[in-house]
Amino acid sequence: MTPLNTGDPESIGGYTLLGRLGAGGMGVVYLGVSPSGRQVAVKVVRGPYAQEEEFRTRFRQEIEAARRVSGAFTAPVVDADPDADQPWMATLYVPGLNLAEVVRKDGPLSLREVRALGLGLTEALRDIRRAGLVHRDLKPGNVLMTEDGPRVIDFGISRAADHQSLTTTGRMIGTPPFMSPEQVSSPRDVTPASDVFSLGSVLVFAAVGTGPFDADSPYITGYQVVFGTPDLDGVPEALLAIVERCLDKDPAARPELTDIHRMLRALPESDAIGSPRTGQSVKPLRGPTSLSAVATPTGTATGTGTGIDTGRRPRTRTLLTALGAVLAVTGLCVGVGVFVFAADTATPTAADTATATATAQAASLPAGWRPWQTTLHDDVKGIPLDYDSLGCVAEGSALFCGGTGFTAARIDAASGRTRWRTGTRPQGVRPIGVRDGLVYVYEDPDDNTRRVVAVDATTGQRRWQRDISKSEDVVLYDGGLLTLSPDHASFVAYGPSGKELWQAPSLDEYCTPSALGGAPYALCSQGDEPGQAPVELMRLGPDSLDGTATLPRKAEALGAVGGQPLFLAPQTAKDVYEAGYERPYNALLRVAPESGQVRRTPLARPLTGAATLVDGVVYFVRSDGSVTAVSADSGKRLWQRTTDMESLSAPAVSATYKRVYFSNRFGRLLALDSRTGAEVWRTSALDDPGDKVQSYPPGVLLVKDAIVATAGDTAFSRSPDGPG
Repeated sequence: MTPLNTGDPESIGGYTLLGRLGAGGMGVVYLGVSPSGRQVAVKVVRGPYAQEEEFRTRFRQEIEAARRVSGAFTAPVVDADPDADQPWMATLYVPGLNLAEVVRKDGPLSLREVRALGLGLTEALRDIRRAGLVHRDLKPGNVLMTEDGPRVIDFGISRAADHQSLTTTGRMIGTPPFMSPEQVSSPRDVTPASDVFSLGSVLVFAAVGTGPFDADSPYITGYQVVFGTPDLDGVPEALLAIVERCLDKDPAARPELTDIHRMLRALPESDAIGSPRTGQSVKPLRGPTSLSAVATPTGTATGTGTGIDTGRRPRTRTLLTALGAVLAVTGLCVGVGVFVFAADTATPTAADTATATATAQAASLPAGWRPWQTTLHDDVKGIPLDYDSLGCVAEGSALFCGGTGFTAARIDAASGRTRWRTGTRPQGVRPIGVRDGLVYVYEDPDDNTRRVVAVDATTGQRRWQRDISKSEDVVLYDGGLLTLSPDHASFVAYGPSGKELWQAPSLDEYCTPSALGGAPYALCSQGDEPGQAPVELMRLGPDSLDGTATLPRKAEALGAVGGQPLFLAPQTAKDVYEAGYERPYNALLRVAPESGQVRRTPLARPLTGAATLVDGVVYFVRSDGSVTAVSADSGKRLWQRTTDMESLSAPAVSATYKRVYFSNRFGRLLALDSRTGAEVWRTSALDDPGDKVQSYPPGVLLVKDAIVATAGDTAFSRSPDGPG
């Protein structure tokens, strides 16, 4: 990163700009930070292009297309404004060098590294294809090498800068050494098979250090791509069959992504087996790379497009007289682009069909159910109070949601119609819970007061209210409602009628109420800040606060198994102020309430991500979309699945279908087999989830067997049978 230049904006779109990550012909890429501290890469369009309405239109289409791609191996769009004086787009900032920089710095990858790279790129292309796109510029400079695997980047500006139709003969979009033959000779015929060809070229580059069609000029390179034989000297034998099939001149003869993924998985995970054809030495797997920008700024293309000095002399090839004819027909216009094609993004898999057929007869849906979608936004007057936890709770067939502009609403789980709505100040916060005909919600009448309100689940009429602590949440336990008093001096329990059941003193420490296994507890630590001291687990009761067990600093409460509270033990309790950091956990801690004995169950290896306990299984969900299921009793890993969907919700588990459901910020649903982790089905993103996709985390729950999910300020319901 370089400092901002004179004339560079200090902020854009609410993001403070920290420095330049790069610049190209059409725009500048800055490192930006949101008010909450989230780092993003902000692409800002240069002035001359910003004045052209056609450019803005194309840029707007590009943003919409890129938003549809959200996976573990791509960098998602966070925010954008194509209508600003200077159009801009912000993508997630991901630390890592790109593949070209890694090879320039450390040399070609080992076979094991190429295998991992190929698997990640294949999954990225699968997600791009499901979104109805062709990337058209898969190259080393557009592949970030991060700790979590490769990320495919750059979906934007250069494609929008081309004022000709992308399917017009004579126009090409891409970087010559990594383009497909059809991109050069017949751009209108480009399909997803074009990205498969580029994938083959990238894998050769990763394994050898040069591309299979490198030449001294883009014109000669373009000819070699169309007519030449790829130079595969140095490619390991184990990889050779895969890249040869990917580099077939006939798009129809290239393998499908599922076949490539299968072939790559069959490669040896140890480098000892793979040997190159020319005696290339094999290196050990390298560790994480240093930091770099998430996005390469777009601009005019250069020569071979790699800019890499690997110490090898350029290869020479014999040119045929047809070269001039080819280049005369296909004027070389180089850039970065994404090309939209028609695709069915919601086709059920064979596994989905079989599973759905076997279990559909056992499904229980609300009477008259059909798929629906509704907004959780209601414009009312007042001061906005957004708690960033908008969502829904359910009991039986009743569904209750909190949204922007109301405290809670009862939504018909069969049709999505709103039956009643309560609350007068705009706020976005999910109801606390529903029990015994009452829905418990929060209310903030002024800046200094917070209340818990009990609302009749049938009519929406308020039954009673009590003032509570401004800083601590309310929890439901088996005997009632547990709160912390407004002055933080005591814990207070209320029954369904609003009657105070009992009080227990709060220590001169930081204490928060909790319900583990249906029993009321307090989690306390010394000091003014949570997480800075060991956690004391205290059992609550009338006029008592009994010490139960001492747990490590930053231990994470999960719930209870067999009536015994369950916690995660952190591998490190060190405070890390770094965007995207996820604390690793290396053991499960199970507490016997009677004796206070803590049983430590080590995990096979440290795990990161948001952890959720459901039916004796702990699901770790990472921000990159990977999911790991662990037995809460033994700590044994049951399965692990690397999905290509980022920002997944906490899971909802269906006993009927033996599935684990997730939603993401853009309204995609994902179903995994709860026994094996295998993907059963997925849906495409919502067409319009509203403007709060980055403000509110996604959520998913079950109303009977119907799936209800939230994305942004939208709630929607889908069939457990999957898409279609």
